Amino acid sequence: MSAQGSDVILDRMMALHPKIIDLTLDRVWRLLNALGNPQDALPPVIHIAGTNGKGSTQAMLRAGLETAGCRVHAYTSPHLARFHERIRLAGDLITEDALSDVLDECYRANGTDSITYFEITTCAALLAMSRTPADYTLLEVGLGGRLDATNVVAQPALTIITPISIDHEQYLGDTLARIAFEKAGIIKRGVPCIVGPQPDEAMAVIEDVAARHGAPLLAHGQHWHVQAEAGRMVYQDETGLLDLPLPNLPGAHQIENAGAALAALRHLEMGEIAAEAAVSRAVWPARMQRLNSGALARAVPEAELWLDGGHNASAGQALARHLASLPKRPTHLICGMLNTKDISGYLRPLSAEAGNLIAVSIPGEANTLPASVTAEAARAVGLKASCAPDIHAALDQIVAQDPQARILICGSLYLAGHILRENV
Repeated sequence: MSAQGSDVILDRMMALHPKIIDLTLDRVWRLLNALGNPQDALPPVIHIAGTNGKGSTQAMLRAGLETAGCRVHAYTSPHLARFHERIRLAGDLITEDALSDVLDECYRANGTDSITYFEITTCAALLAMSRTPADYTLLEVGLGGRLDATNVVAQPALTIITPISIDHEQYLGDTLARIAFEKAGIIKRGVPCIVGPQPDEAMAVIEDVAARHGAPLLAHGQHWHVQAEAGRMVYQDETGLLDLPLPNLPGAHQIENAGAALAALRHLEMGEIAAEAAVSRAVWPARMQRLNSGALARAVPEAELWLDGGHNASAGQALARHLASLPKRPTHLICGMLNTKDISGYLRPLSAEAGNLIAVSIPGEANTLPASVTAEAARAVGLKASCAPDIHAALDQIVAQDPQARILICGSLYLAGHILRENV
């Protein structure tokens, strides 16, 4: 079946529920039951929630496990260029035929009942993974945790909560405590939980939920420590110290993400070879990804072109820290964001590291913030800002003034996906 086969089924699935996001597990349980409860037949599950760093942590954990000889399923969202990126079966992206078949099976099992796109496609992923032998299943939460469609495994092997910050307030709550309560919903009775660095308010909630579930915590700053030291990364827990290369995923924040992955690998009794692979072999697109090749890179041959899909205030702070660590070079932002995001909170830290911003609307995205609104918000935090009709015009505008500029395309994973499709 051609790539169009899965696209047609996915388009049909979009019409099964009027809302994109509607947090409840009732529809998921109904469909999983109709499918024979595939969530109960998965290889040991590691469930990952958090605001920032979920995908990077999963990528590092997968690199470590696979280097140790394990076959690993992985589920992540959203995708960037193709839906298939969301589902890895024993290390490989799901094939078009397998995806079309499992989507069609779920669509038929669901019938005309209401169910969201994320819910039915998550059920499809669980079904596909239940039918393929593997050693571990890595499940990344889509939104929140407590009512997320991935939160259907009664007894995972391990849970991980990466750093929590304010995001998706309209769905998760407008305080860190409320958001942390939703994220901590993946904690299960007696199941160890790896916890990355957290604000005190969030950590207090996680500790309370864990205590009520009798779930042991392995928390950053208490049970494990990680830091950069003399151009290396040093990780330490009660079993000893690891002296490792810095993560190959750029950014100081990746050291903390690596720490969570290493804590998980140590808990699973993986060795030092797995630990080193976690930090040196992980690949995760659109997380401060350097675009060295492709059509867009060729269009700006002298420039330094970067892509990042971070989209909240914490992501903006992490990006600003990384830009500050790079050799000095005139820096320009090309930014497109969704209208559900805190654009001022995202751009404010970046204003100290960039000379100007060119705003674009995200092509094909109904919830894009208009470029003019993005530009206005950029000016409000001190950036020089203008608009461009598309990414090509924005690049042309920058290199006409500064051919050797550092250019960061940023603001949304949906924009990042568009860029990766363009940059072939």
